[in-house]
Amino acid sequence: MQTSWQSLLTDWDIPIGISCVLAAVAIVYVRGWLALRRSRPATLPTWRLVAFLSGLIALFIAVSSSLDTFSEVLLVMHMAQHFVLMSVAPPLIVLGAPFVPMLRGLPRWLIRRAGGPIFRSRVVHHLRRFLSCLSVAWLAMNLTYIGWHIPKAYEFALSSEGWHNSEHACFFVTSLLFWWLVFQPWPMRRTFDQWMIIPYLLTSDLVNTGLSAFLCFSGRLLYPTYDIENRPFGIDALSDQVAAGSFMWVCGSVVFVVPAIYLAVSILTSHRSMMKPPEIERYRALVP
Repeated sequence: MQTSWQSLLTDWDIPIGISCVLAAVAIVYVRGWLALRRSRPATLPTWRLVAFLSGLIALFIAVSSSLDTFSEVLLVMHMAQHFVLMSVAPPLIVLGAPFVPMLRGLPRWLIRRAGGPIFRSRVVHHLRRFLSCLSVAWLAMNLTYIGWHIPKAYEFALSSEGWHNSEHACFFVTSLLFWWLVFQPWPMRRTFDQWMIIPYLLTSDLVNTGLSAFLCFSGRLLYPTYDIENRPFGIDALSDQVAAGSFMWVCGSVVFVVPAIYLAVSILTSHRSMMKPPEIERYRALVP
């Protein structure tokens, strides 16, 4: 396969349908964000707009750039694509608190006709409560992650463009649910203690570590699709697999561990500040 390092920047295959959908979502969100900024400037600051649009751009890069065009010949590129779909785009989109801005950005007649019956549905309310459970979101994301990386399932996805796209959709949707409970964006009401997010993240890191280590140390090629002649950039298939596992291990751990540490520090700091007496009490204690 004749390739050059420059092709990593130039070999893009832009899907028109997905690109149009992402552009439409961006327009709807911006329209709703601008409408809400007049009444809730503190709730929807500019950084939320930037986060949401950055998440859409990350999605566009994942499905259009060389991450996609090289995904069937380089495992490390495919794993990088999965990383963007699961650990970059979803948390950025969730940080944009998209629920209310998307509703406000849609035409009112559409919300009245379609939104009303949906929001009044008992089935929808039960489904929302079910999906708001930490164990459900954890299992959905991690089982999807492991399941699609089983060699037979992975090879099956690569055998069909439709199933390959379905695999990516599963990664994105379940990760969106996973990160939604981590950040709990407005107007979501917290239904569990905040400290529970720490084991939620760290156990997910254990899953990622196990899969990554398996790719690194298996000593055999797990996905026969990548056993091809004239591999790009002169990287042999087994080295490519080790590089893919290493990438997943390091980048995945950063994504899970850093928020867990930040949350632990935040909880400890808030508890310590609550234990301190008010300044006036400390002053009175010093006065004879």
